Amino acid sequence: MTPRLNRRALLGAGMLAGVAACTSSPAAPAPTKAATAASPASFDPQDWASVRAQFALDPAYAQFAAFILAPAPALVREAVRKHRDGLDADPHYLPDGGDPDEAVRAAAARHLGAEPSAVALTDSTTMGLGLLYSGLRLRPGQDVLTTEHDFLATHEGLRLLAARTGAKVRRVRLYDDPARASADRIVTAIKEGLGDRTRVVAVTWVHSSTGVRLPVREIAGMLADVNKSRDERDRALLCVDGVHGFGAMADDVTALGCDFLVSGTHKWLFGPRGTGIVWGNAWDALDPVIPAFSEESFEAWRTGRPPERTTARLATPGGYKAFEHRWAMPAAFAFQEVIGPDRIQRRTQELATRLKAGLGDLPNVTLVTPDDPALSAGLVCVSVDGTDPGRAMQHLRTEMISTSLTPYDPPLLRFGTSIVTTPEQVDQAVAAMRKLA
Repeated sequence: MTPRLNRRALLGAGMLAGVAACTSSPAAPAPTKAATAASPASFDPQDWASVRAQFALDPAYAQFAAFILAPAPALVREAVRKHRDGLDADPHYLPDGGDPDEAVRAAAARHLGAEPSAVALTDSTTMGLGLLYSGLRLRPGQDVLTTEHDFLATHEGLRLLAARTGAKVRRVRLYDDPARASADRIVTAIKEGLGDRTRVVAVTWVHSSTGVRLPVREIAGMLADVNKSRDERDRALLCVDGVHGFGAMADDVTALGCDFLVSGTHKWLFGPRGTGIVWGNAWDALDPVIPAFSEESFEAWRTGRPPERTTARLATPGGYKAFEHRWAMPAAFAFQEVIGPDRIQRRTQELATRLKAGLGDLPNVTLVTPDDPALSAGLVCVSVDGTDPGRAMQHLRTEMISTSLTPYDPPLLRFGTSIVTTPEQVDQAVAAMRKLA
């Protein structure tokens, strides 16, 4: 199947070629056997086996936990090495003599279907959510709405926001049985939870607790109708933790319709660890939390005149980072774009559907994640009758299958299908789960 030849894919292919050219540098160390097998020159993005070969994952394991501390493909590893070697050789090193952070913003913006000026750079989803919820300005009487299903980073970020501003934070329940979640009920629950002065609606695109994927576009549409009768300063802002959808789903920010999207880029995007982004279309609604190292920040410091408005660059924390990782982010976006975001989504969901069908036939397994691909992504969560999920995970490990547990109470056994998973490994996982009966 040929990837969609749009501007995003073509530009990604160009960047991919540029990264591949870096491997011919005479300063590069001799490649290892694993690196040679996964060299960019041999990469065929239309061949899933070739895509899988770009990773240094142990081939003995069926990998259903790659999204946690995600491995990087050869192109990203090579980009990290290039920048690390450059920084070690010259403290004034700047790739291509330009502003590498702007190159990162441009690559992220292209993937997001956005403008580079709307993208802030962070170290993780948690940092991005912290910057967002610590920086949002709330006026007296305004409140915050979130859900019972969100992760610690959202709940704690909002608790700290409430402590700082005195705003009330309310939670709504979107479903009782996640396997039977419905888009209509989810949207209705959020609408009914709104107050007249709700300023922030904080949700998660794909729940790490259940695998439920929220209908973000429909939520955004509902809020757009609500906001028609509100003053701009009282408009309800839709803020999304996107980490388990970003890189697994093809939706860009135009398709999602939210006001802020926060995501690490080291999970389903398989980018360098310790990297992330915050995209926003309402930066004026918050204040920077950590001083930036942008030109406008330095100009404000030198002149003693604070910036007139918040921008994504001002919201990007300053300081010295693991720049070899940050500056390798364009390679991760290029890797995804040359494969094709639509193809990646189809592959991810086809494997998840196959896994859910197999697990659903087992009498000892209860599926928690919806069957409907419109309400799920690559996460598949299950409970096993009479078996502690930790023991189930250990059993699968002995069967050479790597999974994870949800960090919630009660925990569930969690699988993640992705571009490093094969149909045969899905069937292997189902067969191993059958032994738990």
